[in-house]
Amino acid sequence: MLDRVTLRGLRARGHHGVFERERIEGQTFVVDLVLFLDTRPAASGDDLSRTAHYGIVAEEVTAIIAGDPVDLIETLAQRIADQCLKHEAVEEVEVTVHKPDAPITVPFDDVTITIHRGRA
Repeated sequence: MLDRVTLRGLRARGHHGVFERERIEGQTFVVDLVLFLDTRPAASGDDLSRTAHYGIVAEEVTAIIAGDPVDLIETLAQRIADQCLKHEAVEEVEVTVHKPDAPITVPFDDVTITIHRGRA
């Protein structure tokens, strides 16, 4: 059974979406992450290099949000998952992308997608 490191509410402005207005004006995206890993090696030696450095992960994720635009939040979530899995200690990741300002014509609170990915 793997341990979990959770980051909630990572925010950045991105220009993702299929509509021209979304690409031009941009909007805030919020990401929640759960990194699944074995924290015992880090804990036994009190060694940051043997775990996932969540500060670096947070910076990488917000850079992806603010980076090259994509049409779908599904694609954005996959890019974030791929980056998280580049960290040696991370075995699986759950990514939730929130798009609270999605261009929907009826009242709503949030639009999200959640994906769970692991090493192949």
